[in-house]
Amino acid sequence: MANQNTPKIFCGSGKEIGQYGQISISVCISDLPNDYITTGKNGKKYINLKVTKKKEVDQWGKTHGVEVDTWKPEPRNAQPQNNWANSDAMEYNIPF
Repeated sequence: MANQNTPKIFCGSGKEIGQYGQISISVCISDLPNDYITTGKNGKKYINLKVTKKKEVDQWGKTHGVEVDTWKPEPRNAQPQNNWANSDAMEYNIPF
């Protein structure tokens, strides 16, 4: 589930170029928060970004925006939430 209260972090923009739907973007490295930069198994640094189409072209001809993907997985609980083997449902006299 998405983190609903996390503000959007815009870090760049771009525009469509060419005839094949290519998008040229520029990203401001200074605007990338360290909280969302991860280190891969290969030791390289990564950040997840989202490129979205703007509702209208801005004054510089930009058609797309770039933002940091702030989604983070929720930590897993030690016990599963729906454990039917230990459920209290067996206490009820359910006819099926």
